[in-house]
Amino acid sequence: MAEADPFPPEGTTGASPDKAGLRADTSPGKARSRKLRTILMIAGPVAIIAGGLWYWFGNQGTVETDNAYVKQDIVAVAGEVGGLITKVNVRENQQVKAGDVLFTIDPATFDATIRQADAQIATAQARVTALNADVAAKAADLAAANDDLALAQANFSREKALMDKGFNTRARMDAAQHAVAVARDRIVSIRAEVAQARAELANGAQVPGVNPAIAAAQANRAKATLDIARTVVRAPTDGVVTQVSRLQVGQMVFPGAPMVSIVRDGSARVEANFKETDLNHMRPGQRAEIEIDAYPGLKLQGHVESIGAGTGSEFSVLPAQNATGNWVKVIQRVPVRIAIDSKSERPLIAGLSSDVTVHVGK
Repeated sequence: MAEADPFPPEGTTGASPDKAGLRADTSPGKARSRKLRTILMIAGPVAIIAGGLWYWFGNQGTVETDNAYVKQDIVAVAGEVGGLITKVNVRENQQVKAGDVLFTIDPATFDATIRQADAQIATAQARVTALNADVAAKAADLAAANDDLALAQANFSREKALMDKGFNTRARMDAAQHAVAVARDRIVSIRAEVAQARAELANGAQVPGVNPAIAAAQANRAKATLDIARTVVRAPTDGVVTQVSRLQVGQMVFPGAPMVSIVRDGSARVEANFKETDLNHMRPGQRAEIEIDAYPGLKLQGHVESIGAGTGSEFSVLPAQNATGNWVKVIQRVPVRIAIDSKSERPLIAGLSSDVTVHVGK
């Protein structure tokens, strides 16, 4: 077998004809690959830079949080008087108007109080009548006492005249003088009794024209009448009744103890807890967008109504104490109240989770 010529003729290559043809065919593909690689090397950084610029300039004027919840005013309704519930007029989640009767309390105790107050008024009126009669009687006694004093003084004058002429005794003079003193003392006593009776009939400056005893009895009756009116418990506002399970016929009501709650109509708002680092450019009145987790696709418009005066940890039952050696700084959350400006097509239930975006400007 002949050896291959290590020095091929001029104008030829050492590769076989098939390999040479293959190299010629793949050269344009490599060129395209290099061109594509060059484009990608340039376009990739450009796309990243463009995306960063879009994110920076497009989102520079907004802050958002998903730590937000729908809040509504909840009015706790309590009985102003104590007693047993005799009737319940509402059911759970019922819509009520201000003034609608929620439940009633047994008024029997207060009916008895009114009768007792009426008896007190009658007693006071009878007492006033008796005092007026007593004053009239004392006036007559005073006139009689003045007559007795005049008679005693006349007797004393006669006895003294006889004594001066020597026709009288010292005992008769002493008796006449004593009669005068007794008559004067009786007048003083009667005048004191009249003054006391008139003082009991006097009217105070707070209730002119009415005897104080009668005024006190009338006040007790008015209080009992008010308590009877309070046995009918009415809705203080429009809203939806909730927690009605505590209203049971026969249940004891204690004054001031909440018995039912009403979620006030038109009080929906959002309480969004923003990071403290998001508050630098936030101001009341800035536009906000609200999305409710329960209703995908629902977007409500609102505005920043107020910014909380303290972080959530400041108002917690057990505030964090950071005066320790292993203290770790934690970003705090500040409650921001978002007012809802647009009308929602779906019910805004208190406590629903939401996302809030606030447009804070540049």
